[in-house]
Amino acid sequence: MMDTQRLIALIVFSVSAFFLWEAWQKQNAPKPVTTTSTVPALPASAAPAPVVAPPGATAGAPTVPSAAPAATTGEPITVRTDLFDIELNSVGGDIHRVTMRKVYSALDRSLPLTLMEPDAKHYFVTQSGLLGEGLPTHKTEYESPQRSYALTDGKDIVEVSLKAREANGTEVTKRYTFHRGSYVIDVAYDVANRSDKPIAPFAYFQFLRDANPPSEQAAQTSAFAGVTTFTGPAVYTDEAKFHKVDFKDIAKGSQSHAKKAKDGWIGIIQHYFVSAWLPKEGTEREYFTNKVGDNLYTAGVVIPVGAIAPGASASVDVPVYIGPQETETLEKVAPGLKLAVDYGWLYVLAAPLFWFLKWIHGIVGNWGWSIIILTIVIKLVFYPLNAKAGRSMAQMKVLGPKMEKLKQLYGEDRQKLNTAMMELYRTEKINPLGGCLPIVVQIPVFIALYWVLLASIELRHAPWLGWIHDLSAPDPFFILPVIYAISMFVQTRLNPQPADPVQAKVMLMMPIMFSVFFLFFPAGLVLYWVCQNLLSILQQWHINKTLAAEAKAKARR
Repeated sequence: MMDTQRLIALIVFSVSAFFLWEAWQKQNAPKPVTTTSTVPALPASAAPAPVVAPPGATAGAPTVPSAAPAATTGEPITVRTDLFDIELNSVGGDIHRVTMRKVYSALDRSLPLTLMEPDAKHYFVTQSGLLGEGLPTHKTEYESPQRSYALTDGKDIVEVSLKAREANGTEVTKRYTFHRGSYVIDVAYDVANRSDKPIAPFAYFQFLRDANPPSEQAAQTSAFAGVTTFTGPAVYTDEAKFHKVDFKDIAKGSQSHAKKAKDGWIGIIQHYFVSAWLPKEGTEREYFTNKVGDNLYTAGVVIPVGAIAPGASASVDVPVYIGPQETETLEKVAPGLKLAVDYGWLYVLAAPLFWFLKWIHGIVGNWGWSIIILTIVIKLVFYPLNAKAGRSMAQMKVLGPKMEKLKQLYGEDRQKLNTAMMELYRTEKINPLGGCLPIVVQIPVFIALYWVLLASIELRHAPWLGWIHDLSAPDPFFILPVIYAISMFVQTRLNPQPADPVQAKVMLMMPIMFSVFFLFFPAGLVLYWVCQNLLSILQQWHINKTLAAEAKAKARR
């Protein structure tokens, strides 16, 4: 039977392997693809984008045109709101640049964060258009009555109207409506049929993005020492629920996600942020993801505008959310959008943990103290298990001298030694696994909380006290990792020492190994582990003292 020390070593190894796997993924992640031009272009031999058939379309229906970036010959049209600095381009009338006015760069908190832009290293823009002969696409030139717009004081919305040149007797106006205090932008097409024939156009709305990881300004990925969160398209429908789509699968043509539906959304998610097209509920739509060029991908939706008789008009409106993954905001925007927050595979545990953490923050008003209080609460919840584990470890430590005598007695005969040890456990009424099984039960909670503290944008740039100005960034002076190392060393000394010299060395090395990891981890995560260790030390010290007192009392009888 595996003894306590070996099981502890296995647990420690498993946790270490978890962190090492994260580091390996980061180390082997695709490097950003750079080009000599600020706008990536399709190679001359590139085929057009795969056909996307609109819902209910018949053979020969118009398809989404190639999503290759149009030449940057259009004129910029700027929009300023309380939350955004937006740059539209007259070619396509699409969003080419989004700068968040209330979200700042992870590398320089004095600079607003640019989330979207046609940059060679991080290409990310919106595209939309109409499908039908002679109708405007994302390559069409639009006209604007003015080159700049602003949300003025006293106004709750600002609207930008762009007119496409008349083609085949059709007048098309593309409208953007920006709302005060909202990251949701309404994107609409007004289509007037001036011809003598009925038309039935479709509209497409898509993101064009490369597969590179988020910039350090957005995600501060280099600071997480190998910790990676998902970057790529995601689709949600009420029937199929939430589904991430890997860029690699799209490149191979093996992507799997909901296609036709009457609800849901499609977007691009990355660490801390999400951009999603949000068609109205009940509207027929078809979701698509495609590779359209070298390291360029689209994710979007096609919806019908409806039949438009001669002389009649119709409109189609699809809002787009571009902003932070604030769970409270996402819950109000669209069903399932809160799932864009990447809590890993333990979402069922992580989501309630974050809800409780946020509730604590609503009372104390500081995320650092909220983490400490949450740690104490978790420790109290698991106190019966921890107390049992601590008592078992303390009992094992008391047995240390007897174990040494057995080793001297049986020498290298492992079979007789194990038999004698099991007999000793039975005589002393000690479960050798009692100190480890409660720890195993708690591991899922620890991992879930790890993802909560990693993925929650609420901790981004959130201060605690003194030198900790950002709980999502590493401790600038490495004070918390040093305290962690000391606390882990003390905790190791309070527990029984492994009989195997190799295991003993491993246990002594763990404080150093984990402290090296934590040098680069977000301060919020390290703060949690420091508090966890300090509470464990107090608990184990109390248990050891209690058992010592019980042993003395027993000896006097």
